[in-house]
Amino acid sequence: MSVYLDHAATTPMHPAAIAAYAEALGTVGNPSSIHSAGQNAKRVLEEARERVAATLGCDPIEIVFTSGGTEAVNLAIKGLWWARQSDRPRPRLLVPAGEHHATVDTVEWLERYEGAVVTWLPLDEQGRLRVDALAAALDEHDDVALVSLLWANNEVGTMQPVDEVVALAAAHGVPVHSDAVAAYGQVPIDFAASGLAALSVSAHKIGGPIGIGALVLSRSATVVPLIHGGGQQRQVRSGTQDAPAAVAFAVAAEQPHGAYEPLRDRLIAGVLASAPGAVLRGDPVDRLPGNAHFTFDGCEGDSLLFLLDAAGVSVSTGSACQAGIPEPSHVLLGMGLPADAARGALRMTIGHTSTEADVDTLLAALPTAVARATTAGYADRAPVLGAR
Repeated sequence: MSVYLDHAATTPMHPAAIAAYAEALGTVGNPSSIHSAGQNAKRVLEEARERVAATLGCDPIEIVFTSGGTEAVNLAIKGLWWARQSDRPRPRLLVPAGEHHATVDTVEWLERYEGAVVTWLPLDEQGRLRVDALAAALDEHDDVALVSLLWANNEVGTMQPVDEVVALAAAHGVPVHSDAVAAYGQVPIDFAASGLAALSVSAHKIGGPIGIGALVLSRSATVVPLIHGGGQQRQVRSGTQDAPAAVAFAVAAEQPHGAYEPLRDRLIAGVLASAPGAVLRGDPVDRLPGNAHFTFDGCEGDSLLFLLDAAGVSVSTGSACQAGIPEPSHVLLGMGLPADAARGALRMTIGHTSTEADVDTLLAALPTAVARATTAGYADRAPVLGAR
C-alpha cells in the first residue's frame, strides 16, 4: 500500500465532506433565482458561508467564494492594487522573496502589464520575512499600494510575522493581504483579530473538494473585480455560486485539524538519525505542525522523490521545474542557501490520514534512497513534479 506524505499539495477529502457533497449535489436551483427552489439553494449556500466564516473568525459577508486559492490570491492582489490607484498613483507592492508562485506570478504580471513596481523583501535564514526590511521600505516609499505575505511558508513551513507586518503597514495606511492557503487547517486563524484587509484560503488543502476556495475580504476593503457579469458576491466576484462545493468546504473546515506535531516530530527525528547529510530547513519550532522540510547533501531532491515514489512513498520537492531542468527553490535561495544545496530539497507533509506506520515506511525507505541518489545518476530521470 502506498504512503501519502504530500498533504500540503492536496489532502484526501474527509469522508464527512464527501457524504455532504454527494447529498448537496441533489440540491436543485440557482442561488440567485427568486423562486422557492432557488431560495432553498441560497439557504444551503449561505449556511455554508456562515460555517466557513466561523472557522476563520470573520463575518459571513466577508467570505467571497472563489475557484480556489490561486484565484483568491489574484483577486486580492490585483483587486487591491487597482483600487489603490483610484485617487493617486501607488504603484509599489512590498512582497517577501519566498512567496508562493500564485503571488509571485501575479505581482510580476502587474509589473509587466500594469506598471506596478515590486520591492522584494529579504528573508532570514529560516525563511521568515525580515521585518526590519519591511519597516525600512515603508519609511522610504510613500507610493505603496499594499503588502502581501504568506501566513506560513508553504515550502519550509516557517510561520510569518503577520501581526508585526499588519501593525507596521497600518501606521502607513497600507492594506495587507495574507496567503493562508498553507496555514488554514493547521493553525488557528482569526481574521477579525489579524487586522488584515484580505486573506486567501483553499478547500482542498483541508479535506474539501478541489475547485473552491475563498477570499476573506474585510468590510472596509475595496477591490476591483477580476470577473464581471452578475456581481453575485458583493459585486466583487461574479458567477453562479457552487452551493454543493460550499457545503463540502464547510464540513471539511469544521473537522479537527492541526494536531500533527507528535507525528511530525517523530518523522523529523527519524530522518535526521537515518539519513546522513539531512538538514532540517525552516524554523525548527515556529513552523506548521504538519511540515517537515529537509535538504540532503549530495542529492538531487527530484532523484529522491523518484526513488521514494518507486518505494511507495509520495513526497514533494517543493521545487519548480522549467523545460525539464530542475531549478532550485526560490524560497531556499532567498534563505541564503547555495544552489547546489537548494537542489537537494524534499518536503514531507502530514495530514488527517497520516499514521505512525506511514512514517515508519518512509524511514525504512529513505536510507536506501539517499544512498542511491548520492551514488547514481538519477537526476536526469526525475519526473517534473512540484507542489504548493
